[in-house]
Amino acid sequence: MPAARESLLDAAYSALARRPWSAVRMVDVAAAAGVSRQTLYNEFGSKEGLARALVRREADGYLAGVERALGTHSDARERLTATAEWTASAARENALVRAMLTGCWSERLPAPTLSAVPSSSAVPAQRRADGPLPSPGDFVAIVRDRAVAVLAGPGAHRTDTTDLARTCELVVRLALSCVAAPPVDGVGDLVRTALPRQLV
Repeated sequence: MPAARESLLDAAYSALARRPWSAVRMVDVAAAAGVSRQTLYNEFGSKEGLARALVRREADGYLAGVERALGTHSDARERLTATAEWTASAARENALVRAMLTGCWSERLPAPTLSAVPSSSAVPAQRRADGPLPSPGDFVAIVRDRAVAVLAGPGAHRTDTTDLARTCELVVRLALSCVAAPPVDGVGDLVRTALPRQLV
């Protein structure tokens, strides 16, 4: 039931915007999604399963945005700048993304364990959500590696990309620092200043 699953995740996300996760009730999420409580439990198994699925969806959404940002320009500096700007704006607008990127989970948010949990779900999407969730360090590595793959192009050797990987990681870490302490002039100007004029 992909449509019901997405409706339930949307309802859970909306509920989380209005109240702390501890006060979000499964019956209210099901009612807001227009499905039965049994459908909710069939999809997620438990409130913890719903939390893991919600976190997984937001992580996937953030990483899809990274892919879009990396594809926005032909210039490498502008691709990395767009990625940094996306990271800062996604974290500013989405408390779950901010918590995932920084590891700072407030009492208002669900805080599922990052390690995999036993899953008996028949729903493939839930089995994936029950797998390991990315840590802040994992996000740095994932975004760095995706940026290197896009900027270096196909067929690049690892030895050829060492400096590029360092530059990409610098941009990701700079963006994350802007999540914690937003700069006055914006993320883009800061990243452009930090990057070399010619980025191969």
